[in-house]
Amino acid sequence: MRILIVEDDTNLNRQLADALKEAGYVVDQAYDGEEGHYLGDAEPYDAVILDIGLPEMDGITVLEKWRADGKTMPVLILTARDRWSDKVAGIDAGADDYVAKPFHVEEVLARIRALIRRAAGHASSEIVCGPVRLDTKGSKATVAGVALKLTSHEFRLLSYLMHHMGQVVSRTELVEHMYDQDFDRDSNTIEVFIGRLRKKIGNDLIETVRGLGYRMQAPGNGH
Repeated sequence: MRILIVEDDTNLNRQLADALKEAGYVVDQAYDGEEGHYLGDAEPYDAVILDIGLPEMDGITVLEKWRADGKTMPVLILTARDRWSDKVAGIDAGADDYVAKPFHVEEVLARIRALIRRAAGHASSEIVCGPVRLDTKGSKATVAGVALKLTSHEFRLLSYLMHHMGQVVSRTELVEHMYDQDFDRDSNTIEVFIGRLRKKIGNDLIETVRGLGYRMQAPGNGH
Protein backbone atom coordinates (compact mmCIF):
# COMPACT_ATOMS: atom_id res chain seq x y z
CA MET A 1 0.00 0.00 0.00
CA ARG A 2 1.44 3.32 -1.11
CA ILE A 3 0.69 6.67 0.55
CA LEU A 4 1.46 10.25 -0.48
CA ILE A 5 1.95 12.89 2.24
CA VAL A 6 1.65 16.53 1.15
CA GLU A 7 2.60 18.69 4.16
CA ASP A 8 4.92 21.73 4.25
CA ASP A 9 5.81 21.33 7.94
CA THR A 10 8.93 19.16 7.55
CA ASN A 11 8.80 17.80 11.11
CA LEU A 12 5.15 16.78 10.83
CA ASN A 13 5.74 15.33 7.37
CA ARG A 14 8.63 13.23 8.70
CA GLN A 15 6.66 12.16 11.79
CA LEU A 16 3.75 10.94 9.65
CA ALA A 17 6.08 9.25 7.15
CA ASP A 18 7.98 7.41 9.90
CA ALA A 19 4.74 6.17 11.51
CA LEU A 20 3.32 5.00 8.18
CA LYS A 21 6.54 3.23 7.19
CA GLU A 22 6.61 1.50 10.55
CA ALA A 23 3.05 0.32 9.92
CA GLY A 24 4.16 -1.27 6.63
CA TYR A 25 3.21 1.39 4.08
CA VAL A 26 5.34 2.75 1.24
CA VAL A 27 5.51 6.54 1.52
CA ASP A 28 6.23 9.39 -0.90
CA GLN A 29 6.54 12.93 0.49
CA ALA A 30 5.87 16.37 -0.98
CA TYR A 31 6.33 19.73 0.75
CA ASP A 32 4.30 22.12 -1.40
CA GLY A 33 1.07 22.02 -3.41
CA GLU A 34 2.65 21.97 -6.86
CA GLU A 35 4.92 19.00 -6.09
CA GLY A 36 2.03 17.23 -4.34
CA HIS A 37 -0.33 17.82 -7.26
CA TYR A 38 2.26 16.52 -9.73
CA LEU A 39 2.93 13.32 -7.75
CA GLY A 40 -0.79 12.64 -7.19
CA ASP A 41 -1.34 13.09 -10.92
CA ALA A 42 1.60 10.96 -12.04
CA GLU A 43 1.70 8.10 -9.51
CA PRO A 44 -0.93 5.63 -8.28
CA TYR A 45 -1.59 6.01 -4.54
CA ASP A 46 -3.81 3.99 -2.24
CA ALA A 47 -4.43 7.10 -0.14
CA VAL A 48 -3.22 10.69 0.25
CA ILE A 49 -2.70 12.85 3.36
CA LEU A 50 -3.11 16.44 2.20
CA ASP A 51 -2.57 19.61 4.22
CA ILE A 52 -4.92 22.50 3.36
CA GLY A 53 -2.49 25.37 3.96
CA LEU A 54 0.29 24.67 1.46
CA PRO A 55 2.73 26.99 -0.36
CA GLU A 56 2.69 27.25 -4.19
CA MET A 57 -0.83 25.79 -4.48
CA ASP A 58 -3.26 25.35 -1.59
CA GLY A 59 -4.61 21.93 -0.68
CA ILE A 60 -8.19 22.65 -1.79
CA THR A 61 -6.98 23.61 -5.28
CA VAL A 62 -4.76 20.51 -5.45
CA LEU A 63 -7.72 18.30 -4.50
CA GLU A 64 -10.12 20.00 -6.92
CA LYS A 65 -7.64 19.52 -9.77
CA TRP A 66 -7.17 15.82 -8.96
CA ARG A 67 -10.92 15.22 -8.82
CA ALA A 68 -11.47 17.20 -12.04
CA ASP A 69 -8.87 14.93 -13.68
CA GLY A 70 -10.76 11.84 -12.52
CA LYS A 71 -8.36 10.84 -9.72
CA THR A 72 -10.36 8.77 -7.23
CA MET A 73 -7.81 7.81 -4.53
CA PRO A 74 -9.05 8.44 -0.97
CA VAL A 75 -7.83 11.77 0.42
CA LEU A 76 -7.53 12.67 4.10
CA ILE A 77 -7.16 16.43 4.62
CA LEU A 78 -5.37 18.09 7.53
CA THR A 79 -7.03 21.29 8.72
CA ALA A 80 -6.35 23.95 11.36
CA ARG A 81 -8.37 23.17 14.48
CA ASP A 82 -10.75 26.15 14.53
CA ARG A 83 -11.30 26.47 10.78
CA TRP A 84 -14.56 24.58 10.28
CA SER A 85 -14.90 26.34 6.93
CA ASP A 86 -11.75 24.49 5.75
CA LYS A 87 -13.37 21.17 6.61
CA VAL A 88 -16.50 22.06 4.62
CA ALA A 89 -14.44 23.31 1.66
CA GLY A 90 -12.30 20.17 1.76
CA ILE A 91 -15.25 17.79 1.82
CA ASP A 92 -16.93 19.78 -0.98
CA ALA A 93 -13.71 19.59 -3.02
CA GLY A 94 -13.77 15.79 -2.78
CA ALA A 95 -11.98 14.89 0.46
CA ASP A 96 -13.00 11.57 2.03
CA ASP A 97 -12.17 12.49 5.62
CA TYR A 98 -10.38 15.14 7.69
CA VAL A 99 -8.31 15.48 10.84
CA ALA A 100 -7.87 18.78 12.69
CA LYS A 101 -4.43 19.83 13.94
CA PRO A 102 -3.00 19.17 16.42
CA PHE A 103 -3.74 15.45 16.21
CA HIS A 104 -2.42 12.12 17.43
CA VAL A 105 -0.56 10.26 14.68
CA GLU A 106 -2.48 7.10 15.71
CA GLU A 107 -5.73 8.80 14.67
CA VAL A 108 -4.35 9.59 11.22
CA LEU A 109 -3.19 5.97 10.85
CA ALA A 110 -6.62 4.65 11.87
CA ARG A 111 -8.39 6.95 9.40
CA ILE A 112 -6.00 6.00 6.58
CA ARG A 113 -6.57 2.28 7.27
CA ALA A 114 -10.34 2.86 7.17
CA LEU A 115 -10.17 4.86 3.91
CA ILE A 116 -8.08 2.18 2.18
CA ARG A 117 -10.39 -0.60 3.42
CA ARG A 118 -13.51 1.26 2.32
CA ALA A 119 -12.05 2.02 -1.10
CA ALA A 120 -11.46 -1.73 -1.53
CA GLY A 121 -14.94 -2.61 -0.22
CA HIS A 122 -13.96 -4.00 3.22
CA ALA A 123 -15.87 -2.88 6.31
CA SER A 124 -13.88 -4.70 8.99
CA SER A 125 -10.29 -4.06 10.10
CA GLU A 126 -9.68 -7.79 9.52
CA ILE A 127 -9.65 -9.20 5.99
CA VAL A 128 -10.03 -12.96 5.60
CA CYS A 129 -9.16 -15.21 2.65
CA GLY A 130 -9.55 -18.91 3.44
CA PRO A 131 -7.17 -19.70 6.33
CA VAL A 132 -5.36 -16.35 6.02
CA ARG A 133 -6.34 -13.41 8.21
CA LEU A 134 -4.89 -9.94 7.69
CA ASP A 135 -5.11 -7.63 10.69
CA THR A 136 -4.85 -4.17 9.09
CA LYS A 137 -4.82 -2.50 12.50
CA GLY A 138 -1.84 -4.43 13.83
CA SER A 139 -0.12 -4.90 10.44
CA LYS A 140 -0.02 -8.65 11.11
CA ALA A 141 -1.17 -11.78 9.32
CA THR A 142 -1.95 -15.33 10.43
CA VAL A 143 -2.56 -18.58 8.57
CA ALA A 144 -4.79 -21.13 10.33
CA GLY A 145 -4.30 -19.08 13.51
CA VAL A 146 -0.51 -19.18 13.38
CA ALA A 147 1.37 -15.87 13.06
CA LEU A 148 3.07 -15.46 9.69
CA LYS A 149 6.69 -14.33 9.66
CA LEU A 150 6.84 -11.98 6.68
CA THR A 151 9.44 -9.54 5.38
CA SER A 152 8.19 -5.98 4.76
CA HIS A 153 7.93 -6.67 1.02
CA GLU A 154 6.03 -9.91 1.55
CA PHE A 155 3.63 -8.17 3.93
CA ARG A 156 2.97 -5.34 1.46
CA LEU A 157 2.34 -7.84 -1.32
CA LEU A 158 -0.04 -9.94 0.79
CA SER A 159 -1.83 -6.82 2.01
CA TYR A 160 -2.37 -5.49 -1.52
CA LEU A 161 -3.59 -8.85 -2.85
CA MET A 162 -5.98 -9.31 0.10
CA HIS A 163 -7.39 -5.79 -0.18
CA HIS A 164 -8.10 -6.63 -3.85
CA MET A 165 -9.31 -10.20 -3.34
CA GLY A 166 -10.95 -11.83 -6.34
CA GLN A 167 -9.46 -9.26 -8.72
CA VAL A 168 -6.66 -9.87 -11.19
CA VAL A 169 -3.75 -7.61 -10.24
CA SER A 170 -0.97 -7.07 -12.77
CA ARG A 171 2.73 -7.23 -11.94
CA THR A 172 3.07 -3.56 -12.86
CA GLU A 173 0.28 -2.59 -10.46
CA LEU A 174 1.94 -4.56 -7.66
CA VAL A 175 5.29 -2.90 -8.32
CA GLU A 176 3.67 0.56 -8.33
CA HIS A 177 1.99 -0.04 -4.97
CA MET A 178 4.88 -1.81 -3.23
CA TYR A 179 7.74 0.62 -3.87
CA ASP A 180 8.17 4.38 -3.52
CA GLN A 181 9.04 6.63 -6.46
CA ASP A 182 12.81 6.44 -5.90
CA PHE A 183 13.02 2.66 -5.79
CA ASP A 184 14.63 0.83 -8.70
CA ARG A 185 11.62 -1.19 -9.76
CA ASP A 186 11.88 -4.60 -11.36
CA SER A 187 8.67 -6.50 -11.95
CA ASN A 188 10.55 -9.83 -12.04
CA THR A 189 11.14 -9.58 -8.29
CA ILE A 190 7.35 -9.82 -7.81
CA GLU A 191 7.52 -13.46 -8.98
CA VAL A 192 10.11 -14.19 -6.30
CA PHE A 193 7.92 -12.64 -3.57
CA ILE A 194 4.83 -14.49 -4.86
CA GLY A 195 6.79 -17.76 -4.66
CA ARG A 196 7.85 -17.03 -1.09
CA LEU A 197 4.31 -16.07 -0.05
CA ARG A 198 2.88 -19.28 -1.52
CA LYS A 199 5.33 -21.30 0.57
CA LYS A 200 4.09 -19.53 3.70
CA ILE A 201 0.31 -19.44 3.08
CA GLY A 202 -0.25 -22.38 0.71
CA ASN A 203 -0.09 -22.64 -3.06
CA ASP A 204 -3.81 -22.63 -3.74
CA LEU A 205 -4.62 -19.08 -2.54
CA ILE A 206 -2.68 -17.05 -5.12
CA GLU A 207 -3.51 -17.95 -8.69
CA THR A 208 -1.33 -16.95 -11.65
CA VAL A 209 -3.56 -15.59 -14.42
CA ARG A 210 -1.50 -16.15 -17.52
CA GLY A 211 -0.37 -12.97 -19.23
CA LEU A 212 -2.36 -10.79 -16.82
CA GLY A 213 -1.03 -11.15 -13.29
CA TYR A 214 -2.23 -12.71 -10.04
CA ARG A 215 -5.50 -13.21 -8.23
CA MET A 216 -5.93 -14.08 -4.57
CA GLN A 217 -9.07 -15.91 -3.49
CA ALA A 218 -10.14 -18.73 -1.20
CA PRO A 219 -10.36 -22.17 -2.84
CA GLY A 220 -13.88 -22.85 -4.05
CA ASN A 221 -14.48 -19.21 -5.03
CA GLY A 222 -13.28 -19.87 -8.56
CA HIS A 223 -14.35 -17.66 -11.44
